[in-house]
Amino acid sequence: MDLDHARRVAVSAAEAAGTLIRERATGELGTRAKGNAGDIVTDLDLACEKLLLERIQAAFPGHRVVAEESGVSGDPDGEWTWLVDPLDGTNNIAIGLPLYVVGLALCHEALPQVGVVHDPVGRQTWSAVRGAGAYGPGGPLTSGPRRASSRSPVLAWTQGHGVNRGDPKVRALKSSLDLRARRVLQLWAPLLGWVLLARGDIDGVVGYHAEAVDLPGGLLIAQEAGACVRGFDGSPFDGRTDLPAHRRSFVAARPGLVDELLGLVASAEDEAGRRLAP
Repeated sequence: MDLDHARRVAVSAAEAAGTLIRERATGELGTRAKGNAGDIVTDLDLACEKLLLERIQAAFPGHRVVAEESGVSGDPDGEWTWLVDPLDGTNNIAIGLPLYVVGLALCHEALPQVGVVHDPVGRQTWSAVRGAGAYGPGGPLTSGPRRASSRSPVLAWTQGHGVNRGDPKVRALKSSLDLRARRVLQLWAPLLGWVLLARGDIDGVVGYHAEAVDLPGGLLIAQEAGACVRGFDGSPFDGRTDLPAHRRSFVAARPGLVDELLGLVASAEDEAGRRLAP
């Protein structure tokens, strides 16, 4: 498998979807509810997904594809799987907030090998191949901080759609992060948070029961840029797609900050345990 060829195909497809988004973003989106957690889907999501599927399936007909809206297609037993998030940040575009991206990832036996994120608004693309580094519009990426240093980190928070708002662990964890961090960003577009980390614009990402489709590609870009990613238990976390939701909880940051974030997670878990104690 030529992974750089796969990356180039994914970049081309994501940028074509970005053009489609720019052409239609200010028109009628055809919004409707998706599930029972306040999420939505638009006709634009579906149109972008159709474009991406056509591009990927034409280039890699033997691959399995898991798409955000239409589900699984292609060879169900294939060892290569594409993950397609046609519009990460649908809730943002629906209210006119220009924070949304297109995301693609290619996994081999559940482990991400290629990641691509495209920003239609800024017309910028970031990509990575496992073991070959991460790249953005200006060339190679590094997750070293670009802004002035601060003792209080800037973090992005993401959680899965199925997480209950009253989850005691979430409440304790977010409270701990709010007290320690200078800012905790809730972007409604997890892939954008990974790009910010890879570029060095923020210090870390904390995820709780994260979604599988929009996780591996962004995580790979950040890892290849030098970020360290650990599960809540401190073990290495590589964004494998075969993990159940309750094991997709992690901290990601430059290496010097990871242990501190893991300490915050441990404290929050202890606090949540005390709240639940009879």
